[in-house]
Amino acid sequence: MGIFDALNTSVAGLQSQSYALQNISGNIANASTTGYKGIGTSFEDLIPDSSVPSKQVAGGVTAFSQSTITTQGTVSTSSVATNMAITGDGFFSIQKASGTVDNVPAFTGVTYYTRRGDFQLNANGNLVNGSGYYLMGVSVDPKTGNPLGNVPEVLQFQNNFVPAQATSAIQYAANLPTTPSTQASSTAASGSITAAGGMNPADFSSDPSTAGSGTVVANDLTAFNNESISGGAVTCYNSAGTPVNIQLRWAKTDSSALGTGHSDTWNLFYQADPSATGTDVAWVNAGQDFTFAADGSLSSPAGSAITINNVTVGGQSLGNLSLNISSGALTQYSSSGGTATINLVSQNGYAAGQLRSVAINNNGIVVGTFSNGQNINLAQVTLSHFNGTNYLKALDGGAYAATDLSGPAIAGASGSISGSSLEGSNVDIADEFTKLIVTQQAYSANTKIITTANSMVQDLLNVLR
Repeated sequence: MGIFDALNTSVAGLQSQSYALQNISGNIANASTTGYKGIGTSFEDLIPDSSVPSKQVAGGVTAFSQSTITTQGTVSTSSVATNMAITGDGFFSIQKASGTVDNVPAFTGVTYYTRRGDFQLNANGNLVNGSGYYLMGVSVDPKTGNPLGNVPEVLQFQNNFVPAQATSAIQYAANLPTTPSTQASSTAASGSITAAGGMNPADFSSDPSTAGSGTVVANDLTAFNNESISGGAVTCYNSAGTPVNIQLRWAKTDSSALGTGHSDTWNLFYQADPSATGTDVAWVNAGQDFTFAADGSLSSPAGSAITINNVTVGGQSLGNLSLNISSGALTQYSSSGGTATINLVSQNGYAAGQLRSVAINNNGIVVGTFSNGQNINLAQVTLSHFNGTNYLKALDGGAYAATDLSGPAIAGASGSISGSSLEGSNVDIADEFTKLIVTQQAYSANTKIITTANSMVQDLLNVLR
């Protein structure tokens, strides 16, 4: 290897260090870029051929990029509900719009991949990240939450409408007082059911305590209100989405305080007609005797649900309703106020609604909030992974394309999605500045080699004078 070879080697060194400097500068410039993956530099020596090992000399150098795609960036919280980050392995599937047709984006069908999760909803209802890539996923059944297929598509949420759902079940939990405090109990004769806070059938036109067929007409409202306690209220919905307010009251129809052969028994009533007059039915017995043991636990019915048949309130038909009472949810314990303590009264119906906003939860589910107050699962964000992740081809905007060395995308990933979060750049500024110092010194050293080689050539030319 001669002087001129040394010059060529130094030039290769300058080129390699310039390549490293370009990567360092790019990494530092993107230190705050969401989801950015730094690019390192690896150097490879180029050894000239030699038939004699003892005559082997050091050769030139070339530089290659070294991807750090698999290195996790710092995850931080975000105030944007549609932002998300991946912790661990995985990529979001995305597409780039090739143009617009009638103000609607058109796509080429080519899927790219990214970890940049700063997605926000645009005017067309698409989730688009800061680099203009459109998020892909699969739609889910709004009722079951199960995916509708397994092939990701560009997601769009615009003018989503959820039809009304009629109430079919009411969840109920309460504690009934051992001795209810009613207006009639204070003036009742000692030893009577009324004195025990209960309801006396003799005070009514017909016995309302007949479970399954008992009713209270408007003429008996005063007696009913005086001999029963409030059981709460809930707004239900019919099949058209019309809200129907159901008022509930409890009446104690038997009491263990009356002696042998008696047990603590209650009946539940719902208001069928708030405007009832005369002999019109105002309240209807739900059709079940609720009996409690001495320890306050519910002994009958044994099941967790009863059916209230043909419920009609104010002329609005709700059909058959299931009253669901979880184990231990309905009790009879002493209450100083003598009133029912309502712990839960909810139902599963709702009116029709229009989509108002979307958010992404920690399971990668896109949840829509509708005008009727319902939060409904709309789509599942899918993740993909690669066998050769660091061989992906980097594109503008933090996107990657599959290559022969990376292998095709594989559905699913071991990583998890965090909603309202963002993954930052994985660049370490201190490390990059250290590399910058080394690169600068190496570059200067290569220029010194060129200066030295030039001086040696001049000395050689002076010999000829």
